[in-house]
Amino acid sequence: MSALIAALASHHGLPTIDAESLDAFLAPAAGEPEHVLLFFSGDPDQRNDSGDVAVVLPELLAAFPGRFRAGVIARSAEAALKARCQVEVFPSLVVLRGQTLLDVLPRIRDWSDYLDRLGAALRPDAAVFSAPSRIEITTGARRADV
Repeated sequence: MSALIAALASHHGLPTIDAESLDAFLAPAAGEPEHVLLFFSGDPDQRNDSGDVAVVLPELLAAFPGRFRAGVIARSAEAALKARCQVEVFPSLVVLRGQTLLDVLPRIRDWSDYLDRLGAALRPDAAVFSAPSRIEITTGARRADV
């Protein structure tokens, strides 16, 4: 674990979430915000922007004071939880309201993009996240010129 990711727990008090603790974390205690940001870091030795997202996450929490709870997904749990949270790229921030997936923000992004998308997720009428459709490109047999 990189020092920047470790600092999320040691300096910012963010809990580490695993497959067994995720459901409990998603259920807010009385007085806690219902919205959650989960950080899937991926391997910071292979993902240069994991540290960047780790630096941005506390700033996002400060930009939306009292609106989100946040946690770091344990590296050992990422494989088990990525499908549930529709994470395809590491690092990613996942936005939920309770058990409802609202957005997935892969890699480091422009500050304005974070503000726009997190602001949209906080709206009461926020749409449920739907991963973009994938287009599969295949190559067929060569066509004979006519």
